[in-house]
Amino acid sequence: MIILFRNNYVHLQAETNNNTAMKTAVVEQSRFELRLSTEDRSFFEKASRIGGYSTLAGFIKSIVRERAKIIISENEQILASERDKEIFFNAVLSNVEPSEKLKRAANKYLESTAK
Repeated sequence: MIILFRNNYVHLQAETNNNTAMKTAVVEQSRFELRLSTEDRSFFEKASRIGGYSTLAGFIKSIVRERAKIIISENEQILASERDKEIFFNAVLSNVEPSEKLKRAANKYLESTAK
């Protein structure tokens, strides 16, 4: 497979059984500018070289992407935890009578553990 990048297009060329198929996809891109102090730029460039990145932009993009994944994941866990807590306490504190199915399951469990 050959991947060619031109402007905002990615051309994928694959060869199978002497047939060549070419597909073109538009890659949406946007620009992001960031002003850095000379000290920060030197520091980041050093880390970029040590990390094996070919460009400072590639280094910053990679690091920011990884950190963003962590932040989003942690936030989603907190939101899920908050929902779980609300569901749990609503169930515990409600005066709703357990269903017959739940009562049978509880009795079955108690019988199986009593042996």
